[in-house]
Amino acid sequence: MKSPNIEITIKNALSAGRKSLLEPEALELLKAFEIPAPEYIVVKDADEAVSAANKIGCPVVLKVVSQDILHKTEAGGVRTGLKNAQEVLDSFNEMLFEISDHYPTASIEGFLIEKEAQNGVEVIVGAIRDPVFDISLMFGIGGVMVELMKDVSFRIAPVTKEECATMMKEIKAYPMLTGYRGSPPVNLDKIADCLIKVGSIMKEISDIKEIEINPLIAYPDKVVAVDARVVLA
Repeated sequence: MKSPNIEITIKNALSAGRKSLLEPEALELLKAFEIPAPEYIVVKDADEAVSAANKIGCPVVLKVVSQDILHKTEAGGVRTGLKNAQEVLDSFNEMLFEISDHYPTASIEGFLIEKEAQNGVEVIVGAIRDPVFDISLMFGIGGVMVELMKDVSFRIAPVTKEECATMMKEIKAYPMLTGYRGSPPVNLDKIADCLIKVGSIMKEISDIKEIEINPLIAYPDKVVAVDARVVLA
């Protein structure tokens, strides 16, 4: 599944002294391993942002792309629910001003216009390369709740679908996956596929130290990786 372009991207990032992939690079890595991600376009200015939003179709999300701003939300580098071209334009200008004011020395590689995903159950899928256990996979409840709840489970890769199912059952929020208070159950099989594919990425690309997909939004018929962080070895 690995793409030659991904290998070049990682090699270039390491050569530049970067410790992580930029978000567009991380999303391309996921796509190379057939993990679904929203449609997106990288832009440089406000005009390109509006054009990209019109092409993708609103609502969209606007994100800053910078190796110096890892926590985009806290930095004011994320705008969600942009419903039309005027909102995209206004949000772009506001974000540019805010980042320039608070992070004047940050290197800005561009901005990401991403199709906004519909509401679903937000989970986190990740993996880390451990010197003792090699590749350790993580699954849990995701979104902004992950740090507060710390509701996660772990397994040593590789894992089977049966082991993935057990991982899901171990978290306290498991009822959210099976249909909580009348909500439809999500597709557990698609989540398991994602866990297995993340393990495959780690196995095939030794230059990756850590992957975190948060949130992976789960639906009754699919999953979508909305945000991804990839730390290099």
